[in-house]
Amino acid sequence: MTDRPLRADARRNRDRVLAAAQEAFATEGISVPLDEIARRAGVGAGTVYRHFPTKEALFEAAMLDRVERMTAIARAGAETDDPGGAFFDYLAQMAADGGVKRDLADAIGPRRAQDFLAQTFEMKSAIGELLTAAQRAGAVRTDIGIDDLMAILKGLFLAIHDGGADPGIHARAFAVMVDGLRTR
Repeated sequence: MTDRPLRADARRNRDRVLAAAQEAFATEGISVPLDEIARRAGVGAGTVYRHFPTKEALFEAAMLDRVERMTAIARAGAETDDPGGAFFDYLAQMAADGGVKRDLADAIGPRRAQDFLAQTFEMKSAIGELLTAAQRAGAVRTDIGIDDLMAILKGLFLAIHDGGADPGIHARAFAVMVDGLRTR
């Protein structure tokens, strides 16, 4: 069996399913029914099953897609004229996504699927490039390495997630993290 490129309409449907799945998994967890994801995507359940035979396959594809997108954003940020600004903007986007979306915190940690591990390695590498560029620009302290940053981010995601009903926890936790990363 040869993997053929998807027709344009099939690709659009797949992308809509992935976007709906990412949002559903982020807000409701993996227990959300596939039929609900199909409804949110505006497609039939058969379309979801045609692209993703199991919920686990859909979850993995949604996480891979998110990691690939975040990797591309980090790489682009490292190439800008203001890598310090791009670095802090990237962290703000990660915090906004990760604070609400527990799956992103899980994606930073180790996973069993080889392709997912490869993609998270690529994301970590891209974030490392962005961190280094921001450090060279003088925006970020130089005694922080990529492993330090990833641990701090995961801790931020968990703190925001476990903050419960306190609407200010996100802003305060993010501000403390950013203040600690800036050069003195």
